[in-house]
Amino acid sequence: MRHVVTGVLLALAVAIALIVPPTVPAEDDCKVVEDFSHAQVGEFPSAWKARKETGKEVYVVGEEGGKRFLRAASKGLGIQAAREVQGWDLAAYPVLVWSWRPQQFPRGGDERESATNDSALAVYMLVPHSRITGPYAVKYIWSEKVPVGTHLTSNNGLTQVRVLRSGVQGRGEWREEKVNVLDDFRKYFGAKEPPKPIGIAVLTDADDTGSVAAGDYADFRICRQ
Repeated sequence: MRHVVTGVLLALAVAIALIVPPTVPAEDDCKVVEDFSHAQVGEFPSAWKARKETGKEVYVVGEEGGKRFLRAASKGLGIQAAREVQGWDLAAYPVLVWSWRPQQFPRGGDERESATNDSALAVYMLVPHSRITGPYAVKYIWSEKVPVGTHLTSNNGLTQVRVLRSGVQGRGEWREEKVNVLDDFRKYFGAKEPPKPIGIAVLTDADDTGSVAAGDYADFRICRQ
């Protein structure tokens, strides 16, 4: 899939405004954004929105040992799914935490090239910008080939990409991530005041390589510094 298309994230930003968001409670060190505990196993989670209806075939809720998660399996598709987070005070809760588990990396995937820009796992923070150009997005990926720490840009600079993990080591195993999305947003977009995020999104895609990508997502939280 090409570096995130403007219309894709714009459609998601509009769509997630139509679903019932989680209400963020106050005064906790961490707040659960999504643990899929209320979602139906084997189905697309009702609190999420896919860019296209076929995305509901890519993302379904799974369960192992009492743990529920979002299972993604893309066969030649590149479709995001998004979850609105209402009341996210980014100044108070700048850290986004989640777990992910790669299952299959897209064959020949390399996010540095538009012709091979597919990822087994990607997580976004979305911030409203324009109904025409779409939202700002900070995107975190687990790449098979691109080195950790690599910074990429797309969508005319509206999407800023950071490689959190690289390589196939850890395939089939859960890894927890903690990122200061406020720091990253400020660094990439030069913002002084904390923005008000619209929510989060995920992407497991294999459309550019015409292959298969698979991975799992779980335990999304926002935390204090």
